[in-house]
Amino acid sequence: MPSVDSRASLIGQSRPDVLVVGAGIMGLWAALMAARAGLSVAVAERSGIGAGASGGLLGALMPHLPDRWNDKKQFQFQALVSLEDEIAALEAQTGLSAGYRRSGRLIPLAAAHQRDRALRHADDAATAWNCDGKRFSFDVLDVPPFSAWPGAAIAESGVAFDRLAARVSPRKLLALLGKALDDSPHVRVFPGADVVTIDPVARVARTSVGDEIAFGHVIVSAGVGSFKFLHDLVPVEGRPVGVAVKGQAALFHGDIDPALPILFDSGIYVVPHEAGYCAVGSTSEDRFDYAETTDALLDGVIERAFALAPVLRRATLIERWAGLRPKAIGRDPMAGGHPDFGAVSLLTGGFKISFGVAHELARAVVTQINGGSLGLPPSFEVATHLEAARRR
Repeated sequence: MPSVDSRASLIGQSRPDVLVVGAGIMGLWAALMAARAGLSVAVAERSGIGAGASGGLLGALMPHLPDRWNDKKQFQFQALVSLEDEIAALEAQTGLSAGYRRSGRLIPLAAAHQRDRALRHADDAATAWNCDGKRFSFDVLDVPPFSAWPGAAIAESGVAFDRLAARVSPRKLLALLGKALDDSPHVRVFPGADVVTIDPVARVARTSVGDEIAFGHVIVSAGVGSFKFLHDLVPVEGRPVGVAVKGQAALFHGDIDPALPILFDSGIYVVPHEAGYCAVGSTSEDRFDYAETTDALLDGVIERAFALAPVLRRATLIERWAGLRPKAIGRDPMAGGHPDFGAVSLLTGGFKISFGVAHELARAVVTQINGGSLGLPPSFEVATHLEAARRR
């Protein structure tokens, strides 16, 4: 457990056990898990809750396919299962809804070889997708169970129905977590506190306006910005330890049943939400000129979504969104203590799976801060990512 003294920081507060830098999905879960562990917490956020990539539209919580099972897939599977109860408890506590539903996922099978592969996945899921008495299937059906969902032309060999996948409203979940933190006597949130440097020896973070925030331990969960903090601590010669990947998505509203499963085909997501809303996405752009503007690439995604779910052609376009997602060098999340600085932990790099695993990553990081074992797949550890960057 981090040592605590009574020295006041320049924001006029006593030194917290844990400073969380960033109030996206990773940072909010980190703050909540630290508070549950009895630690005092300060959250420093440059803008506002979910101002970065976490404040997007999709909210698809989709598992890895059940073939070639390994420790990473097992971790994600268990996290997707446990998230349902975590959200239910927070909804009961706060009175807010996260827009969560285990709706499943439909994958159209356009050709016979895709159907054969899906049948093998069904056998794999029967073995792998079991947790604490809960079993989830990967069914192969001759025809879609819902009319025109997906369009018949792209499901000539049937559909695969993944019963594990779920969805959540990203912004509602962020609001839910924010309310839980507001209600906690152990947590203080400081919007507008733009941390620019971290001194891991003095255990002080400095903001863009010169304020100092003392801490016992710091969890860096600043999305793409986390990679700069990591580089500033110990510059790594080689490739960047992580990069920004631009994603674009759109939100529609129409006569769309919120109980319908997610549609997924060749990188295109169609995600029904409550009250007739439906999100579609997304792009994954390693090169881009403008981080926060949408363009013709999103137009192409929308057209492909129309083919996947023809009902969207009659829906109203509500919002176009773009943001930068953090992808660590090995594609896996980056979580745990820094190998050279005992007072620093990282929690970032979730890329496309952050919303489904952030709670368990945060739980593991806080456990390690309190002296326990991290207990995550080795490829998630900070040292593994740093070594991968040096090798390349």
